[in-house]
Amino acid sequence: MNRIQVWDPAVRVFHWSLVLAFAANALVIDDDSKLHQWVGYFVVGLLLLRVLWGFVGSRYARFASFPPSVSGARQQAADMLSGRRDAHAGHTPLGALMIYNLLLALLVVGVSGWLMTTDAFWGVEWPEELHEIAVSWTEISVMVHILAVLYESHRTGVNLPGAMVRGYKDMPPG
Repeated sequence: MNRIQVWDPAVRVFHWSLVLAFAANALVIDDDSKLHQWVGYFVVGLLLLRVLWGFVGSRYARFASFPPSVSGARQQAADMLSGRRDAHAGHTPLGALMIYNLLLALLVVGVSGWLMTTDAFWGVEWPEELHEIAVSWTEISVMVHILAVLYESHRTGVNLPGAMVRGYKDMPPG
């Protein structure tokens, strides 16, 4: 196995802080409470820092290292169907699409949640409806993300959850 340093501390702290904050707001904290709002603001702050880090961070943290690619996603899907096991040092093409999906969905959750607290949109229904739809989409996306990480870990032999904890991947030779 080849050990490769992939996820820097900023990416790992962002990831696990986001996991805890989103899970707390979705599953534990009363959605009518001030704490729910403050955790939501914290999530938006995390997102803004991650976007900044996507331009100035370490190699695998940069968006340039995982551009959205429909052709790459198709190739990865074909690899999965044919049994080819092409492990990626950073995000896979399908993983990259999921990351962009989650970043955008969480931003919509945060902005729509904030709109619900403003005087201009107080009592208007569409921000709350958008917020609920975005939260549901994000929850579904999180579940798909978790299942895909577990599946890809098994399929490629690379412990992806462990890599997000330790920062490095043990890659198969070749």
